[in-house]
Amino acid sequence: MRPDATLLAWWLDELDEEEANDVEAHLFECEECGARLRELLELGAGVKRALLEGHVAGAVSGKFINRLREDGLNIREYRVASGDSVACTVAPDDDVVVSYLQAPLAGVRQLDAVFDDHTGTHRATHIPFNAAANEVTFIAPTALLKTWGVAQQRVRLLAVTQGAERVVGEYTFRHSPWPQHGA
Repeated sequence: MRPDATLLAWWLDELDEEEANDVEAHLFECEECGARLRELLELGAGVKRALLEGHVAGAVSGKFINRLREDGLNIREYRVASGDSVACTVAPDDDVVVSYLQAPLAGVRQLDAVFDDHTGTHRATHIPFNAAANEVTFIAPTALLKTWGVAQQRVRLLAVTQGAERVVGEYTFRHSPWPQHGA
């Protein structure tokens, strides 16, 4: 039995050629691993559907965004440096809204994000991030954003160490609804 992480790495083409060939050969022989991989892919498809339908949001990898792009989805993207703000919107044909938040992440072991907007304050803990790129990639709840009027959202990234927190990035999103022509 191969670990789930290995099966997913094979599916995402993240293994070197020798490892990939080994896992592929194993999958031809092991029905249990084949079934587990199918379950993981179904779960992934469900998560992707929930993201695209705007039911959830979250931090994702650049590879995940590339896969969405390869699938032909319309992706609206915003790159924001710490301390900056951005005017943003979402078009009717946008499938996904992605924010790339730049922050100094070297040495950070745990990263949390706090979102403040007209819906309240929300905290996401232990979010994944790319320390080498000094970046966090978020998918926003696109369907929800399409219902927003003029709104502002502040995001703070917090490095958490032994119960202490320090702000490593602050960002402001100034949202405006997509212009309605002929309304």
